[in-house]
Amino acid sequence: MPIQLLGVPTDVNSSYRRGAATAPAAIRQAWRRYAEFGNAATESGLEIGSELTVVDLGDVAIREDGSDHAAILAAAGQAARVGPLLAVGGDHSVTFPLVEGLAAVHGPLNLLHFDAHPDLYHDYEGNPRSHASPFARIMERGLARRLVQVGVRTWNRHNREQAQRFGVEVVEWADFTPAAVPIPTGPLYVTIDLDAIDPAFAPGVSHPEPAGLSVRDIVAVIARIRTHVVGADVVELNPAHDTGDATAIVAVKLIKELMGAMARR
Repeated sequence: MPIQLLGVPTDVNSSYRRGAATAPAAIRQAWRRYAEFGNAATESGLEIGSELTVVDLGDVAIREDGSDHAAILAAAGQAARVGPLLAVGGDHSVTFPLVEGLAAVHGPLNLLHFDAHPDLYHDYEGNPRSHASPFARIMERGLARRLVQVGVRTWNRHNREQAQRFGVEVVEWADFTPAAVPIPTGPLYVTIDLDAIDPAFAPGVSHPEPAGLSVRDIVAVIARIRTHVVGADVVELNPAHDTGDATAIVAVKLIKELMGAMARR
């Protein structure tokens, strides 16, 4: 069953620095330089291109109008009928229509979410589709049964109240080790906002937050996944603020390991 790669090049719902819309192209370029030339194996030993088949679906056609949500949803639903989907954003608002599209095929999902921010705002700056709000939209619509958040370090009162309202499971920093992160059962969706990672490792994001996870922290959690991963995304790369493609290369690394997790099942 092929793993399908889908670009979602939009940052219209970003609340600060735009630029994430250019990320799918930057990630594909980094993939060609980094993964295809002798680095196509995952840490589990599975090799992309031989043992893992990847089909690049191209990018969703984004118009930055009211049609984009439906277009992303439709692309995700169509992909879900073929096999697991790995999407690259774009800002984090794309997770809402991606999850909605997959849930239409698989039923409510379970979510494993890496981020510096909880993205649970009910209505951020008057925009209910903000990249600060996708998980409020997902949870209030019953698209997910369980949401586990890892790496969050920007809690405020509203987001804590929202987390309590939706029954979000938060791995607090005082308790964090990769082994302590609960892995929900399938159908599982893994979403990685690159600002979950400390800016020392991933500077090319729109909202850098110091004192974050390492790349190894996230890879170690992904390595523990042994359930049915129906989808994943890597979002919020902002190439305009990257240094020597460092963050794009981190994105490629995480994509490879997510593909490995999809194939392990």
